[in-house]
Amino acid sequence: MDYVKTIMNQRYKIFFLFILILNYSCNRTEKDRNMTTSMSVEKGKAAPLFSLPDQNGKQVSLADFKNKSNVVLFFYPKDESFGCTKEACGFRDSYEDFRDAGAEVIGISADNESSHRAFAAHHKLPFHLLTDKDRKVAEAYGIHNTLGFLPGRVTFVIDKSGIIRMEYSSQVNFQKHIERSLELLKNLK
Repeated sequence: MDYVKTIMNQRYKIFFLFILILNYSCNRTEKDRNMTTSMSVEKGKAAPLFSLPDQNGKQVSLADFKNKSNVVLFFYPKDESFGCTKEACGFRDSYEDFRDAGAEVIGISADNESSHRAFAAHHKLPFHLLTDKDRKVAEAYGIHNTLGFLPGRVTFVIDKSGIIRMEYSSQVNFQKHIERSLELLKNLK
């Protein structure tokens, strides 16, 4: 019995340490963030252009939206994982609000087209999910792994002229990605 109790205590300590580290990495200061992200992506600067395939194999380019609509671009770690599903479904549930605010929602991860297609179908996601399998676009946007292994979860709001107006990074506050994006978009009108 003592053996089981010891194992459970060790697992609890490891889990608690993981949560502390994850919480720290998700609540970094601006100074800390600038030390870990690319300096080429800044609020008020032009967003890096890209062209990637979506869940249906169609090429989607950021340039397609220039002078037409704002873009909410969210990078997420993995299709069908707990946090990514909550985040994607949050964007789905607020999709009409984003459209009313003049924005298109686009999700990007390293998952392949068939994984995105299944994820979109399973959760009835009405927006593009783009495949960045070599993570070149994530790199261009300064998205780095959390704790060295978990791909970053970062949302950008890009205005109609292609300028980054907001960046929000959090691995655990899924709903804040949606709330902060909508709040900013309502003020862009």
